[in-house]
Amino acid sequence: MAKNSSFDVVSEIDFQEIDNALNQAIKEIRQRYDLKDSKTELELNKADKVISLNTKDDYARKQSLDILQTRMIKRGLSIKVLKLDEPESAASGRIKQKINLQSGISKDNSRKITKLIKELKLKVNAQIMDEKVRVQGAKKDDLQEVMQAVRDADFDFPVQFVNYQ
Repeated sequence: MAKNSSFDVVSEIDFQEIDNALNQAIKEIRQRYDLKDSKTELELNKADKVISLNTKDDYARKQSLDILQTRMIKRGLSIKVLKLDEPESAASGRIKQKINLQSGISKDNSRKITKLIKELKLKVNAQIMDEKVRVQGAKKDDLQEVMQAVRDADFDFPVQFVNYQ
């Protein structure tokens, strides 16, 4: 009997890379002529998985977000991890905004992934395990087809494949 192979579909955050992108964004914001007087602050709270943005006005907020997203893309990070809260007024007429970092795959999203895999009608088994989906199958070609289908599905959260055995 053939040995089953497997992999896990996950949605993880590389905090080191997020931190690097954030530092690059801050550096660029401070150097840009139109933003250098905005006193823009970007702070990462790893424990709460939140980036806090505080700046002087809506223009600076939008430009700062754009710079952050560009830096993340250049570092190979998906901007799908960013879930923006509504901007709020802060002290002295400034604007603040929380940017939540989405990690892990919710139960609903896990169901979407398993439904997609079942619709492929391949001889694979998809199982929801906490914040990941484990996919098992006898044929490596089937597993690779599943990976490609999940990649192509364009979910509103980033996916990675780990523990390929």
